[in-house]
Amino acid sequence: MTTTRAPLASRRRILAGLAGASFLPGWARAQTRGSASGHVKSGPEIALSIGDAHIKVDGRHGHAVAIEGTVPGPLIRLKEGQRVRLAVTNKLVEPTSIHWHGLLVPFQMDGVPGVSFPGIAPGETFAYEFPILHAGTYWYHSHSGMQEPMGCYGPLVIDPAGPEPAPYDREHVIVLSDYSFTHPHVLMTRLKQQAGHYNRQRQTLSGLAAGRDQPLADRMAWAQMRMDPTDISDVTGAAYTFLMNGHGPKPGWSGLFAPGERVRLRFINAAAMTIFNVRIPGLKMTVVQADGQDVRPVDVDEFQIANAETYDVIVEPKDDHAFAVVAEAIDRSGMAVGMLSARPGLRAEVPPLRARPLLKMRDMGMDMSSHAGHGDHSMSMRDPKAAPGVAMGPGVQMISPIPVDRVAERGTGLAYAPGKVLTYADLVALAPNPDTRPPSRTLQLHLTGNMERFMWAFDGETFSEVTKPIPFRRNERVRVTLVNDTMMNHPIHLHGHFMELVNGHPGRHPRKHTINVQPGGKASFDLTADAPGDWAFHCHMMLHMHAGMFKVVSVRPLDPVT
Repeated sequence: MTTTRAPLASRRRILAGLAGASFLPGWARAQTRGSASGHVKSGPEIALSIGDAHIKVDGRHGHAVAIEGTVPGPLIRLKEGQRVRLAVTNKLVEPTSIHWHGLLVPFQMDGVPGVSFPGIAPGETFAYEFPILHAGTYWYHSHSGMQEPMGCYGPLVIDPAGPEPAPYDREHVIVLSDYSFTHPHVLMTRLKQQAGHYNRQRQTLSGLAAGRDQPLADRMAWAQMRMDPTDISDVTGAAYTFLMNGHGPKPGWSGLFAPGERVRLRFINAAAMTIFNVRIPGLKMTVVQADGQDVRPVDVDEFQIANAETYDVIVEPKDDHAFAVVAEAIDRSGMAVGMLSARPGLRAEVPPLRARPLLKMRDMGMDMSSHAGHGDHSMSMRDPKAAPGVAMGPGVQMISPIPVDRVAERGTGLAYAPGKVLTYADLVALAPNPDTRPPSRTLQLHLTGNMERFMWAFDGETFSEVTKPIPFRRNERVRVTLVNDTMMNHPIHLHGHFMELVNGHPGRHPRKHTINVQPGGKASFDLTADAPGDWAFHCHMMLHMHAGMFKVVSVRPLDPVT
């Protein structure tokens, strides 16, 4: 799957033609009193177009692939129980597509070229048509080439048919993303040429002397394994500007509230390669929804949101002032910034970036509290006996010898963050799970990689046209365990289904479309394979997916042809 830039002449025409345009939809602009949320599309018939566009980030101009000419694209707002027809026209010089992330749709409407449909050829229009089966906060994006990281994404909100379980007085949709003025293919090439190319926060001698970094013995142990404990993100703030509703951090996005209101914030992580840590200093957040599915309310001070996840929170600001909305990149190389303000122009102080985190042996699947022989790291290297079923080769750098279930642990870098930090174990489905049958079988998949070569895969096998799909019998119940044999986070997304994350709340496991598996950890989910067809199953770190961490799930039998 490849993409090409627009020819230089056409890019110049784009920049000239759009020099005076507004690059943000109305719902995403910084608000002033009385402003309306424009560029919202709803109803049974919706038209969208995808084309080259101009983007302006913190005063700098760049090229984007955009929906309706804006980054993010329009807010699509639908109602549970309706039927919708979305006609998407391709104005690019290459094929395109739209995937409706998190929506349960017929597989022919899922929007993955080569899996569920051929894609949308240049100049053509494809009509997606399906019923809206459930409510919640979701998003949509291209599944073609590198178009998504170039800006081809937008938010999607489905209002419930009945009463809202978490009522609110006002809402704001907050799309988090990352944007680079360097083409994604160039980012990928540089990562393959040099591991840690964008890591500008490595340990130093001065850090060792000041006690900020690891002791020398620990550094030598990591060096022996050819690993770097500061390698948290593949692409960092050295290449990315972190966006909130299309706004760079200077000055950032802003939204209004009236003191005493219940304000719903719908957070969507549409970033290509960035996990964010979200907090609003001075305000508690009550999490009421995860991945579009209602959960029992849980009060938090901070939460980590992986690529493709969504979290809805309620805040209740009482005072007539402003609060900073901070989405800090997981490696703390930058942040997206916003303001919740009682009056236009009112701003709160933005906290500085916190000290960058360091990975531990636990992130290598080596919990030293239970692993005898401190300093003996030989088990971390490749061992064919350590993981039966894994295809060993140059793409498998290591196998975690002691992976542990980390769903009850805080995300990377948040172990010592003050206050309450959300964990997956805190999520309890508001409604009982629809299928409580015990699994009839189990399946284990290893998330493998070689960071030095930037190769990523399931079970050591990168995706190709001859890769066999993962077969499921229609309506069977399977417990799937994902084992992360790498020191990177992997947000794994299954199309067409919700995965019931096994987190200690049987019967009310949270239903998620994306599950982040922490480094050296494992996570299990129960799956009811009730959607016939072929479905994409992949890491939502875009460069990991394009490097091979992609599978097809096949559910059979199909519905009979009528």
